Amino acid sequence: MAPEKKFEDLTSRKEEKPIMQRSLDLVFHALLPKDKKFYPLFDQACANMVETAQALENALKSDSVTRLQSHERIDLLEKQGDEITHAIMQEAGSTFIVPFDREDIHSLAMAIDDVVDYIYGTSKRIDLYKIHHIQPEIIRLAEIITLSAIELQHAVTNMRSLKNVNIVKRHLLNINVYENEADNIMKAMVAEMFRSEKDAMTILKMKEVITFLEMATDKCEDAANVIESVIIKFS
Repeated sequence: MAPEKKFEDLTSRKEEKPIMQRSLDLVFHALLPKDKKFYPLFDQACANMVETAQALENALKSDSVTRLQSHERIDLLEKQGDEITHAIMQEAGSTFIVPFDREDIHSLAMAIDDVVDYIYGTSKRIDLYKIHHIQPEIIRLAEIITLSAIELQHAVTNMRSLKNVNIVKRHLLNINVYENEADNIMKAMVAEMFRSEKDAMTILKMKEVITFLEMATDKCEDAANVIESVIIKFS
């Protein structure tokens, strides 16, 4: 889907909800106490996600020894991500007033956690399969994951204020553009691999690594979709 259609102007969507209902929503949102639990936890989750993405990118640009050390770091970050996600879920289940819908809280937390999981899965497969030659396209996919994670982090930071809707939209659009690039890279790599690579086992290993990298960008877009839904509800 084209970015301009996917992230259409929010002002046009406002007409889908009656004016009175929108006004009541805004009043209710304004009366909510300043969140001191969920956004700090989401900030932690995003910071952990960005650090994990950067660790993978740096590993793929380094030698095999550094790559092994980076895998151990990514393993630790993945566990930290799980703990943060669990804390968010606990808060969602025990807190009476939440900053946005519990379903959206759950979906956003899981999408961020999935980004980390797919980065970890990529690192683990590169380690297990003893992949030493890292193609430029794989490095670019890792760079896209880092860039997408940073955009998502900025979107989460800004979504807590209705004044920042346009800023959030720009970050969401950038995530969509990066995901499209990652998808194109994956398709081109797989096609070239089936054309030129003769060893079936190598094809299977590399296809799995590439797929995990691309899935990490997909999960960034999933998180972006949740944020878009949240800001539409309160815009």
